[in-house]
This record gives sequence, C-alpha cells and structure tokens, in this order.
Amino acid sequence: MGETNVKNDGINRAKLYQLVLFPLNNGATNVYYVLVLAYIATFGSNVLGLGVLFASVMVTGMRVFDAFTDPIIGALMDRTNGRFGKFRPFMVIGNLIMALSIITMYIITPRIPDSMMAFRYAAFVGLYAIWVIGYTFQTSCTRAGQTVLTSDPKQRPLFTIFNTVGSLAGMGVMQFLAPIIRANVADYSKAEFYQVLTPIGITVSILLTALAIIGIWEKDQPKYFGIGGDKQEKVKISEYIEIIKNNSPMKRLMIAGAGCKLALSIATNTTVLCMLYGCMMGNYDGLYLPMMIVGYVFSVPFFVLTVRTSQKKGQRASLLRYVSIALICYVGVLALLLAWKSGVPGLNLVLLSNGKLSINLYTVLFVLFFGVGYGAYYSTADMPIPMVADCSDYETYRSGKYIPGIMGTLFSLVDKLVSSLSATVVGIAVSLIGIKSLPTAETPFAPGMNTVVIILFCIVPMIAWIITIIAMKGYILTGDEMKKIQEVNRKRKAAIAEGMSIEQAMEQYK
Repeated sequence: MGETNVKNDGINRAKLYQLVLFPLNNGATNVYYVLVLAYIATFGSNVLGLGVLFASVMVTGMRVFDAFTDPIIGALMDRTNGRFGKFRPFMVIGNLIMALSIITMYIITPRIPDSMMAFRYAAFVGLYAIWVIGYTFQTSCTRAGQTVLTSDPKQRPLFTIFNTVGSLAGMGVMQFLAPIIRANVADYSKAEFYQVLTPIGITVSILLTALAIIGIWEKDQPKYFGIGGDKQEKVKISEYIEIIKNNSPMKRLMIAGAGCKLALSIATNTTVLCMLYGCMMGNYDGLYLPMMIVGYVFSVPFFVLTVRTSQKKGQRASLLRYVSIALICYVGVLALLLAWKSGVPGLNLVLLSNGKLSINLYTVLFVLFFGVGYGAYYSTADMPIPMVADCSDYETYRSGKYIPGIMGTLFSLVDKLVSSLSATVVGIAVSLIGIKSLPTAETPFAPGMNTVVIILFCIVPMIAWIITIIAMKGYILTGDEMKKIQEVNRKRKAAIAEGMSIEQAMEQYK
C-alpha cells in the first residue's frame, strides 16, 4: 500500500501519504455540503424572509445552471496542463470562489433592509450561482484526480476509506459543531448561527484543500495522464453526448451514484432530522448527536468490509452487497416509525431522562436497525467516487481519450442535481402539511409530520437503493474486467512512448 509510482509491472501506485491526503479534497467540498446544501433553504426562508417554496425550489432550479457550467469546466480541465498541473489550479480557484460567495451570502446579505426584499432575492440567487461554479471547480477534481493517483485495483478501494476520513474531517466536524452552536449561540433560523458557523467551515475547508494539494502534487503531471500523456487530443464539449451514448458503465454508475446520494442527502437533511428527533420524539438535543455517533460507530466495520469485498470481488459486488443490507435494515426502521405514537413512552426514542440513561425496547430496536442500515449505506455513499476512475479508464480503453475532467463533471452534475433535489423534496413535503416555514428543533409537532418523516427518512431512500441495485446488475466493470482493461492500457501506453501512434496502439492491443 505504501509503494510509489510505477513498479516493474507497470502499474501506477500511490504512496501512503498520497492515498491519505488527496481524498481530503472531498472533505473540503463536503464542508460546503453541510454549510450550504443542508442549511441554505432554511437560511433563505427564515433569515432572509424569502418564500419557503422559493428558497427550496431555487436550490434545485439553480442546477439547470449547472447543466451549462459542468461541461465547460470539465472540458477546460481536460485541456489544462500548465506549470501547476491539471488539477491543482481548479482546487485552489474553486475553494476561493466558494469561500467568498458564502461569506457574502451568510454574513452580508442578512444586513440588506427588509424594504429591499427584491435585492435580497437577487443576491440570494446570484451568490448561490457563483458558489455553484466554485463547487464544480473543486469537487470534479476529486473524481478526475484519482486516475493519476493510482491505477492499482487493490489501492483504489482504499480511496473510499480515506475519503470517508476526509468527509468526517469536513462534513462530520460541521455536523458535530452545528447543534452546539445552535444551543449556545442561536437557532438555525437566526443570522447569528450562520455568522459563527461560516468562518469555522471555511477555515476547515481551506486547511483540507491545502493537504489535498500536497497529496496530488507529485502525480499531477503529464506522464500519469492516460495512455498518451501530453499527446492527448483536445476534447470538445459535444463529446459528452458520445460518451453518455457509448460508455454504458458510466451511465449505470451515474444512476447508482444518484441513488446513493439521494438516500444520504434526504435522510440526513437538517429539517427531516429536526422533525424526527425534535418534533416527533421531543428531544432533539438529546437525540441528534448521540444518534449521529451511533451511525458513525456502526459505519466503521462496514468500511473495512467494503474495502475487503472490493479488493476481492470488485467495487460493483461491494456496492450491491451493502446497499442490499441497508435496504433490509430500513424495513425495520420503517416498521418502527409506523408504530410510533405521540406521547407513548414505549413507542418513542429515549436515550436520556432527567440526565440519566433511559432506554426502552423501541429505542434498542431503532438503534440496531438504524445503526446497521446507516452504517451499510454510509459506507457505500461515496463508493461511486473511486468507481468514476474505473469508468474513466474504461473510456481511455474504449476510445483512447484521457478525459477525467469530462468524466468527473458528468458524475458531478448528477451528484449535485440529486443532492439539491433533497431540499426541494423536503420543502414541498413540509408545505403540503400546511407548515409555512421549515421546521427547526423548537417547532412543535403538527399533524402530518410523522407521515413526512416516514416518507423522507425511510421510503425515499429505500426506493433510491432499489434503483441503485437495478442499475448495478448490468455494470460490466467487475474486478477481473478492470484488471484486463488496465493491462491493455499499460501496453498501449508503452507502445506510444516508443513512437507508435495512438491509432496503431489501439488497433494492436485490444
């Protein structure tokens, strides 16, 4: 695991520190996953006073803008090969854009007077659009950069573990600090909450970005780019259509990735958790952090299992197995939420009572079903990310083109669409039961909330996992198949380095 670069067998391997540090780029962007996607609808509705449906739907509607930015940025990345490499400039520029836009959004826009509400709407939309560009710049590097980091089928699954560590350093820190700030500074509906959380999040993101740049520094050079290095032809944006049409594994992975991300983003949405632990169970402060810790604790063994399964049978087999476990466990979670009764002690989650540990059978069963289910699906939520590198290598094998930027932004587009869709789904669901602003931990229980929680916390993720399983059934990039593809790509690269044209190498080695 600790070897570097290329051994006698021609496989590009990463050093241990590179495997550890580069995935922190995903942690850096996941800071904003919490800071923006988890709270922006609540911020727009409760702090800026925008319409609840507008604030929620706009988050998804803005992704139409992504349909134009993603292909452009992906193609731009594939054309980039300057003094500072292909990926590092996009990581730095993307992080700076996100930091500046969110500082302006969360700290300055609340100072716009109520009498200038139209300006608030315009600032909200404009700043969010700028943030989207920065997010695309940096997040696409996580997927594209793996192609130069390592091509070893034994190392790539390790990316999932280190990526999760990075996510915990970003997303986990933010999720841990948010309720503490809410309890000691201000509620989610107050501007003061965002004024404290924003600088903390940006500092964490900048630090993680710097470490990720160190991780990719040595590998961000032409000799690790595809089969022809700097000889690769320039790719047109129009070739997105050709890739989507002919790269079947990428199409299936986009569907599976969308399913995994949708399950995670809706089930962990702040509003959904406020309704579950606060409005329904009546103890948000006593349940949110403990249940989050439960989920992370159960995730640890599953991360080890997913890597072992991926190394032995390939990442497809691992994704299928553990998403299926999550689906089965959430049948139990669904049954428990259907059995819930307001104010009935034996049918409510209880961890602490009068400062002492107090657990009933309902809680024990919920912790087991939720813990195992969350652990299984959380361990697979980021698994499609290293699989993008496999699809990129398959595209190089299929067409001879090294286009990690386009492959990464194809996946990124779907990833952002579904993650932002969660805010719209939650906003619409809440409005259908007559609530005019998104619930917080202090919102009293209202009729229909339990139905919304059952649908959003259980049923929607379960449907997403079923779609993921169906998509992965026809995914051809098994562990054995990737070994064959990597071998062909290595032979072609060696032949091209000795003077053979890409066309000749493609024809000779199949």
